[in-house]
Amino acid sequence: MRVAYNEQMTELADLLGEMAGLAGLAMERSTEALLHADLPLAEIVIGEHDKITDLSAICEEKAFALLALQGPVAGDLRAVVSAIQIVADIDRMGALALHVAKATRRRHPNHVLPEEVNGYFAEMGRIAVALGAATKEILETRDPERAARLHEEDEAMDDLHRHLFTVLMDREWKHGVAAAVDVTLLGRFYERFADHAVEVGRRVVFLVTGKLPTDEDFRAIREKLDNLTVYPNQP
Repeated sequence: MRVAYNEQMTELADLLGEMAGLAGLAMERSTEALLHADLPLAEIVIGEHDKITDLSAICEEKAFALLALQGPVAGDLRAVVSAIQIVADIDRMGALALHVAKATRRRHPNHVLPEEVNGYFAEMGRIAVALGAATKEILETRDPERAARLHEEDEAMDDLHRHLFTVLMDREWKHGVAAAVDVTLLGRFYERFADHAVEVGRRVVFLVTGKLPTDEDFRAIREKLDNLTVYPNQP
């Protein structure tokens, strides 16, 4: 019974990692399509989104089967429940990448973004893709310290997202209301993508330690790691 449970949990973890990888790839392609008004690439993202939703359904089915058939308790129960919550977060990450691709398709052949904000979205896309890759990594390694680093990268995304509003509110903005709405929505998509990646990290920490970390906990972990980096020989 125990061997079967472990095998099924390993399979579920692998599927979650695969989902995270697909979400990160979707956001990478969506960003490229957004910046270059690349309709064929946007259509690839839209067409392949079913892969993420199919994996989401499979993961949920496997997790609920573990609850029903294996009767997990204590740490095992925590692992299954965390997996169910992680499925929802990664599924949402994929949906947000899909929204970006659909914005490109909706405005084609025009560019969605005014040229002056391209740099912001190129950087937000870079951070989102890095977060997608890191999410996949922590699901495979269950490394709570790497999970804490996700919060730091999310703060960089938040800074960019906030700064976008200063651009939109500037009197020099001459691109009209429709462009401002597009920029606002797209910025929100990237910001939420990062938030869901951080939530996956939070669930991994909970899975390993039994404690759901707060933002302050994440900062404490990062400060500890920073001190070890600066003073590697200090006890």
